[in-house]
Amino acid sequence: MAKQVLQVFETYQKARTNFVQTVAELSSRSQNIDALQDAGVMSLLRPLLIDSVPTIQQSAALALGRLANHSDELAAAVVTDDILPQLVYGLAEQNRFYKKAAAFVLRTVAKHSPELAQAVVDSGAVDALVICLDEFDPAVKEAAAWALGYIARHNTQLAQAVVDAGAVPLLILCVQEPEVALKRIAASALADISKHTPELAQTIVDNGAIAYLAQLLEAQDTKLKRQVLAALSQVAKHTVDLAELVVEAYIFPAVLPSLKDPDEYVRKNVATLVRDVAKHSAELAQLIVNSGGVMALVDYINEARGSSLMPAVMALGYIAAFSERLAMSVIVSHGVDALATALQNEGEDHIRAATAWSLGQIGRHTPQHAQHVAEASVLPILLDISLAENASPEVQSKASRALRNILQKCTYLPALQSLLSKAPPEILENVVGQFAKILPSDAKARKQFVTSGGLKKIQEIKADPETELGDAIMTINECFPEEIVRYYSPGYSKTLLERLDDHTPASQKAAA
Repeated sequence: MAKQVLQVFETYQKARTNFVQTVAELSSRSQNIDALQDAGVMSLLRPLLIDSVPTIQQSAALALGRLANHSDELAAAVVTDDILPQLVYGLAEQNRFYKKAAAFVLRTVAKHSPELAQAVVDSGAVDALVICLDEFDPAVKEAAAWALGYIARHNTQLAQAVVDAGAVPLLILCVQEPEVALKRIAASALADISKHTPELAQTIVDNGAIAYLAQLLEAQDTKLKRQVLAALSQVAKHTVDLAELVVEAYIFPAVLPSLKDPDEYVRKNVATLVRDVAKHSAELAQLIVNSGGVMALVDYINEARGSSLMPAVMALGYIAAFSERLAMSVIVSHGVDALATALQNEGEDHIRAATAWSLGQIGRHTPQHAQHVAEASVLPILLDISLAENASPEVQSKASRALRNILQKCTYLPALQSLLSKAPPEILENVVGQFAKILPSDAKARKQFVTSGGLKKIQEIKADPETELGDAIMTINECFPEEIVRYYSPGYSKTLLERLDDHTPASQKAAA
């Protein structure tokens, strides 16, 4: 009789085990999710989280995590069905396999939105996850760190909740563990915390993270290098003081060879780190120049395509913006040619806007700087972009502003003259204004201006004499004899023909 009773319970246990394992398997394929949801799978899995059999508990948690990972709707169902408190309880009481599965569910819920992440925080999960960071099993630590990172990434408030729970020192200890996967996730979580505010980044620094992260720059694991570089960038981007602390870990020139790393994301993250350091001060920008950073960035721009270009393009602009000397270092490293090629070949507006801005920062310092930019045939491209109807307002504005910045210093006549025929009034005013500055004191330039057709184009411009454009045209005309100005004025040939009609040859006068 006892055997028959036990058999009933064994059958029930096998059925539960088979059910939950099958659901976990089915939930790993996206095409099954809707059918599982329609069948009410959430309400069936919930009681299995507190099943007496550990493997059933773990499989139920795994299935819930996979379902929650699929959509924010299913993740919200985990919250509304009051499943989170059971998971949090299990993190404290159950074995390591359950803890790993429960942390996975919390991560998949938190990842979708700040609201869902806040629900995870409100359930008391953060404190439980932080305790898991101190577990012996590296897999549990990894799962907990991953969940904490997904909570922290959304906003300052959530990141602060993770910090307040004491996660940072334990995450830094995880970075020092021998397991590479754990190092990756811990570094990623530190990046997610530090990205929001200088205060949060300072917390990372105060706990000694920079030294340990910097040591991992030489790591052979590609994914680990990505996360370490990202974490250093997120700290450095906030203030000059934080950037200096990152630099003091001797990351330059050590990181620059990684701009040629086989992995695209490593290369991009290095460029981002350089940008986030360079933007703060002339001293930091000079340090990058002294380390060979500009040449490395130029080589990277020549090889990169698409959105990967952005950080390197911006880095050159930040470096060039600080001083004439730094801008010249970009020029002598062939940065203008690389940026000109990107401006011409890239189709995405945000990349063209950034490239135009950087070129404007290089060319705005002196006539010599402006000439280097102009000789790369950049000015007509900037003009075309500023006038393009299919371009976004942002890229039009950046291109127009960069063009004006360069023109205000440009004395290179061929480049100025190439804009005369199609520049709109607001740009034309800058172009003609430059001619008005150059021609009065340069006889050779005046002759070239006439023979190349520049004076003729100036006479074709219709401008109010009371405007700055009108004043500039008058200044230019005063540089030439009146008969030459009249000769190139519109309608002068017609006037000559009319005079021919009225003219009597000398032989006819003598005969009369």
